[in-house]
Amino acid sequence: MLQLILGGARSGKSRLAEQLATDSALAVTYIATSQPLDGEMNQRIVHHRERRPSHWGLIEEPLELARVLQQASAPGHCLLVDCLTLWLTNLLMLDDQERLLAERDALLQCLPGLPGTIIFVSNETGMGVVPLGELTRRYVDEAGWLHQALAERCQRVVLTVAGLPLTLKGTAL
Repeated sequence: MLQLILGGARSGKSRLAEQLATDSALAVTYIATSQPLDGEMNQRIVHHRERRPSHWGLIEEPLELARVLQQASAPGHCLLVDCLTLWLTNLLMLDDQERLLAERDALLQCLPGLPGTIIFVSNETGMGVVPLGELTRRYVDEAGWLHQALAERCQRVVLTVAGLPLTLKGTAL
């Protein structure tokens, strides 16, 4: 089963995804896409680490998400990817449009063949003011297109607001 959990900053989306992974009663591997590039991000990473069960596996991969999913997915296993918008940011910061398109396409193409349960977490960024700056607008556009493509492929899509899940597609939580 493929699931997409969307929400704004501090909406409870990661906590919900972690609860779904726990409730699955499957072996869980957490796939972290963030990079500790500054002190604030370091604190966020520490917070997420402290919240996760110690018996979960961990893979840290900022760019090659499709490769990692293909290698780590297995029947009876749950992969939790947190988060897609950080992964997208990492690719955008490479300033290599071809690499971004190749990695995104590889992700979307590999999904139908992946066994097990996969839970994606991502920030819903396109619900506010149009941001200033070309790179920021490109980020919002790319995230929106990625979310649409993933939502089409996922069996469940949930929007999290104020810690409350709203099921947009699939069985309600």
